[in-house]
Amino acid sequence: MLRFASISGALAVLLAVLSPGRCDEQVPLMLWTSDGISLPAQSTPPAGHIVGQEQLSSYLQKALNAGPRNVLLFLQDKMSIEDFTMYGGAFGNKQDSAFPNLEGALLSSPSPLVIPAVSWPASNAVIGQLQDQLETSPLYMDPETLSQLRLNASSPALLVFRLPYGTGADLMSAKDILSGNDEVIGQVLSIMKTQSVPYTAIYTALRPSRAAPALSLETGEGVGRSLLQARGGHRERERERQRQRKVKERTEIYGPVEFKEEDNTCILLWARNLSVSILREGRWEGHDLTPSTFGEGVSPKLHGSSCDRTKARLVLNYEGVLGHRSFKLILAMSQRHYQVSARRWFTLDAVELEYDGTKATFNGSRNIYAPAEFSYRCESVTSFRWPTLFPRSSKDPANQWRVSFEDFQIQGFNVTGSDFSYASDCAGFFTPGIWMGLMTSLLMVLVLTYGLHMIMQLRTMDRFDDPKGPAISVPQTE
Repeated sequence: MLRFASISGALAVLLAVLSPGRCDEQVPLMLWTSDGISLPAQSTPPAGHIVGQEQLSSYLQKALNAGPRNVLLFLQDKMSIEDFTMYGGAFGNKQDSAFPNLEGALLSSPSPLVIPAVSWPASNAVIGQLQDQLETSPLYMDPETLSQLRLNASSPALLVFRLPYGTGADLMSAKDILSGNDEVIGQVLSIMKTQSVPYTAIYTALRPSRAAPALSLETGEGVGRSLLQARGGHRERERERQRQRKVKERTEIYGPVEFKEEDNTCILLWARNLSVSILREGRWEGHDLTPSTFGEGVSPKLHGSSCDRTKARLVLNYEGVLGHRSFKLILAMSQRHYQVSARRWFTLDAVELEYDGTKATFNGSRNIYAPAEFSYRCESVTSFRWPTLFPRSSKDPANQWRVSFEDFQIQGFNVTGSDFSYASDCAGFFTPGIWMGLMTSLLMVLVLTYGLHMIMQLRTMDRFDDPKGPAISVPQTE
């Protein structure tokens, strides 16, 4: 475990020293326990090493086996090492730090663990790993809800606190939001202290806050360094750019994949781009399934597909994908009635990859759903880089795969003819543009209200000077 040498600024200095050269592909992770509870020492990764999913799972498993099983997971939307080097306290000045509660918790913990560089796909799987190790479902909380909850030290609990991150260009706004997140951490730790329940706390993020350069996920372009004299690699990258340019310039509109049951279409699927990638020897090898799935004159094999009133299953059969003789892409959907909304909804329960007797399963029910009468559409449905598909567990073979749909649209129920029904888009209703309009309207209403208030406060004079009266004379002195 890592111990801190100073009260303020030590976290920023430690992360800056141990961080690798590139910090736009990983996020930091901090783990600590409540006062008086120590964990066995764990060897920290060497400087510059990026912790992957298996190694992170080993760290968490050792901590949970010996420490409290009431876990507080502070999951921030974005976070990078620069957030601590820029906004952490410098030279012992605690007033300049945006993380006083976090630094205090790490210092008071007998055995804190700081991992400066965790690959962000691994940090995305933290909830699933903790869920598997604790054998309990996560509870999404806030400080007010936590104050009303009574925890039991003997039974495990996974409490997740989602924290935002500043998206504007103003650096001070980002610091203010991080300070607010730190206050939330302080409130949660204070509540846990009053309840006298031992806990294990983890602070990490879903993705980096510093934008990564565009990479080719299929060929591993941009990963590592290359010499200018390596002309072969340059030509390979140029061919890859030309291939991607052709894909982007493709403007033809093709029909969706249709699965018919008794001459009636019951499942529709459409995507502008569909690809899968597998991790082999530290590199991602990709395969574009779009030409063999969509397009004029293309008839994908759909044997194994089925549909009824409550379940739908679309099976896309391929051959020779990434060296696998038999390869299947399966989309499993279901619909049910929800009493809260008083209507039926359908969900994409799983996206499965079957190859050579092995099955990799991604869970999509948390993010992909729509009313049963509608179709579902989303600009991007992926298992990486702002993922909507997640492996079901840390041991699932899906952790070695990536699936990507672009301009994705699917409908598995209440299909009429060969056209999609009205689309339920994945974009949230309150977009940044809507919020901007609402805030501007509110500001104008406030200004108008203030002006009307000032006009209503005007009063006329009750007495006036008499112009016919004697004038006022002011004697002059020499």
